[in-house]
This record gives sequence, C-alpha cells and structure tokens, in this order.
Amino acid sequence: FGLHSNADITYQSKTVKTILDCILSVQPKDASVGGGETREAVVYRMCDDLLGKLPRDYVSFEVQQRLELMGQLKPMNIFLRQEVDRLQRVIKTVRTTLTDLKLAIDGTIIMNEDLRISLDNMYDAKVPPTWAKISWESSTIGFWFTEFLLRNDQFQSWVFERRPDAFWMTGFFNAQGFLTSMRQEVTRENKGWALDTVVLWNEVTKYPNKESVRASPSSGVYIYGLSLEGAAWEKNQNRLTESKSKVLFESMPVIHLQANDISKEKASRENDRKTFYTCPIYKKPRRTDLNYIASIYLNCPKTKMPDYWTLRGVALLCNTE
Repeated sequence: FGLHSNADITYQSKTVKTILDCILSVQPKDASVGGGETREAVVYRMCDDLLGKLPRDYVSFEVQQRLELMGQLKPMNIFLRQEVDRLQRVIKTVRTTLTDLKLAIDGTIIMNEDLRISLDNMYDAKVPPTWAKISWESSTIGFWFTEFLLRNDQFQSWVFERRPDAFWMTGFFNAQGFLTSMRQEVTRENKGWALDTVVLWNEVTKYPNKESVRASPSSGVYIYGLSLEGAAWEKNQNRLTESKSKVLFESMPVIHLQANDISKEKASRENDRKTFYTCPIYKKPRRTDLNYIASIYLNCPKTKMPDYWTLRGVALLCNTE
C-alpha cells in the first residue's frame, strides 16, 4: 500500500500489546502463585520504594517568594505558578494513595474500592486511575513515575535556581499555555505588536541535546525532547529524510521557538512554502485533538515535497510511550 516497512512493525507491536493486556486482565487477583509473595506484599514493597523517591511538597509561601523575585506578573512566571500548583496536587495525591495503601494492607484502615483498584493496577504495573485522572497518560507505572520525577526536577530548577536555557516541553501539563506565554513575552518585547497577529516561528538548531545549549536565546525559547515519527532528520542538510529501517522514532535536535508578526511571517515563508512541511506536535502517539499541541515548519528535500510527508504521517511526539 505504499507504506514504509516500519509501519508494519508499529502494527505488530500494537497487536502484541493488546493481546498481552488481555492476558494480564484475566489473571487471578486473590492468591499468590506458587507459594511466593502475595499481591499485597508486592504492592506494600512498591509503596515503600515510591514513597522513598517521592519529591517533597512545594510550599506555597516559598514558591511565591521566588516568583516575586523573578517577576510574578511576567507571562512565563504566571505559567510556571500554574504548573507548580498542578504538580503539587499530583504529589499530594500520590503520597496519600501510597500511605493509605500501606495502612489498608496492614489492616489499620478499611480497604475501600479506590484503594483496591489502585492495588490491582500497581500490581499489574499500571498507573492507578486516581493518579492518571489528574496527571498524564503512561503505559506503565515505571514510565509514569520516571516522568513524574523529571517534571519535578525541571520545576525545582526553574523555581529555586533560574530559568532554564532549554525547556523540556514534555514535562508541562499545558504545553499550549507554555507556547502562548512565550508569544505574550515576545509581543511585549516588540512595540506595536498585538498578540492576535503574532504566530509561532521556528528553527531547528544544530544543538543535538540540551547539554549543548550554553545560553538561552535572545528572543523566544529552546525546546528539546521531541521525537520524529514517520521520517528521520538529516542533520547535515537540516531537513527531513526517509526513516531508517527498524527505527520507529528519531530524536530531534534542539528547536528554537519564537513568535513573529503574521505579516512578516507570511512574507518570509511565501517563497519557500513548497519546501516546508507543516509538522504537527502531539503529546502522545495517539493523534487526537486532545493530544495536539501546535504545528511547526520542517525543511523538505526538493525531490520530496510536503504532500509526500503528509502521506507518510510525519509528526513530532513529546512522548513515544
């Protein structure tokens, strides 16, 4: 059907995952297997381990003090406060769930339905529904908790040290809000610009990762951590190219995102419209409106125009899980 060979790998992987999830869902849930540890003992040990790694709470007064020093009315700092508040809610919920689970397993409190569901999910290495409801999707509790710690590291550094030179966009609850704050910031820097007429502008840099970035840009932001699906990135020519066989996702270099006045943006892109592919960015591989963030321009080779990459289904993903 004209699809890349990697498309069949993706299909087979999803099929196998569906079958394994089905097998896992019908496993017995009440007894240990072969005289080993019980489900409760396994989950109790997991609770101890996760509680030991859980970040400390964000103290509202401390955060407020730091934001006042940075300028609490600046668009990016308003966005930061909203993100920290949401992360604190997740920290509180996770701590409560893990603590209550330990008490319920010990028999100190009653094992209610929510705790039972959380216990079953944790034993199956899945994210408890009470966590997923206020946070983000993830295939396993291990991936979820790792992302949780990485998100916290970014916010801790931003609040209590300084603004990052490059941002991990995957670590934001509201990535669209991040881009809007950046547009507001750039609009305020340019006299006569209006937010309604300012659009996103981007450039793929030569920085391979965040460690290569030595300073923040004079305008806009650097972002990293995006993965390209459906194509590969030719670093020497700074353009799209065919995917490598058996490589489903390719890490993108650091991308410079900025805002530009719409009239200037149209003029700058008018002559090169046929050589740029409008690439959508999604939070997760599931490409729905809920996961859509924004679109940026990626350079195409002259032999393969944007329509070709559209048929390939090329997109940027914040998270490949």
